[in-house]
Amino acid sequence: MDRTEKLFGITALFDNPDSIINAAKKVVSEGFKKFDVNTPYPIHGMDPAMGLKRSKLGFVTLFFGFSGTAFILLFMYWTMSVDYPMVVGGKPYFALPAFIPITFEFTVLLAALSTVFGMIMAFFNLPYNNHPLHDTEYMKRVSVDRYGLVILAEDQLFDENKVEELFRSLGATNIEKVYFPVKESYPVFDAKFITFLIVVALAVSGTTYFTLNKFMYMVPYNWMSEQDKVIPQEKSDFFADKFGMREPVDGTVARGFIPYPYMGIAEPEEYLVNPVLPTKESLALGNRKFLTFCSPCHGNYADGDSRLRGQFPRPPSLHTERAINFPDGRIYHVITNGQNAMPSYAAQITREERWSIVNYIRVLQRAKNATNADIQEIKEESSSNVQK
Repeated sequence: MDRTEKLFGITALFDNPDSIINAAKKVVSEGFKKFDVNTPYPIHGMDPAMGLKRSKLGFVTLFFGFSGTAFILLFMYWTMSVDYPMVVGGKPYFALPAFIPITFEFTVLLAALSTVFGMIMAFFNLPYNNHPLHDTEYMKRVSVDRYGLVILAEDQLFDENKVEELFRSLGATNIEKVYFPVKESYPVFDAKFITFLIVVALAVSGTTYFTLNKFMYMVPYNWMSEQDKVIPQEKSDFFADKFGMREPVDGTVARGFIPYPYMGIAEPEEYLVNPVLPTKESLALGNRKFLTFCSPCHGNYADGDSRLRGQFPRPPSLHTERAINFPDGRIYHVITNGQNAMPSYAAQITREERWSIVNYIRVLQRAKNATNADIQEIKEESSSNVQK
């Protein structure tokens, strides 16, 4: 090896953990600052022996974690409350509890990524592919069964003879000088190299173009692009009207689906009879669905006190004499078919859920418009429960 190369440092190998810890303490006591220790596994007590201060990596994690929290909260607020405000199930525009899971995930994601990249790139200065210690006998040994220490030549107290003498006094088994690798330069604009790049580019581009635009459309490789099926919105040559998307056959009923006979009729001559009994389970289901789909406009107690004032017309109260006298089928019809500004909820609420909502509305009406007989009955029932 040409010894005119620049010296990187001097390495020393030790046989056991105690020796390397004592060596690290001695190097620190001698005043050396630019040195490192390499071991095949972490050794307890090495950080204080080397005089290492607490890592600042935690501050990087904390900063980027809080940055992720602030960014995602502001982003969700702007998206859901400013740019495209939406009311979901009667919740406020910015319902914080609903955004906590995303906030947590984004905080952890940004904190973890910043920790990894900060550790690798900023603290370890990686990638360092031509590090002088690579492929040395020293690095091979400290990766398996030896413990090594290297003092860098850039240290202010570095002196080759003194460092070697220090290592020998510490009982090092192998002392080696490590030099920076010789830098090799390659002429980028060499005519042969430029020609090689052009040939490779033409070959790759030509092969890719032929494969994706010609080869894949040849028999038998065209089976992916030419299939016996109709893509949505595509013309069909099989049917006389050329429409690929077909309407269901007249009278077709989906499995498990009971069609509503009065769909599209504003005021049918008759209404369906409520088949769902007002059981505890039915009323609980109706309560949940009413609060989700009905309460944003009708209010939590069907008073018509909409929470969406200024966005939709305020609906009438369901406690009027007219609404109280509606048959169950009439309320079911409005939920299913829609009325005035209220759209149909047939796609969002199942048949059983609609009837359960009707039962729950009846409970609200009776609770708010209770008669003396109802009150007396409740008092008697309460008194009976107390006696029991």
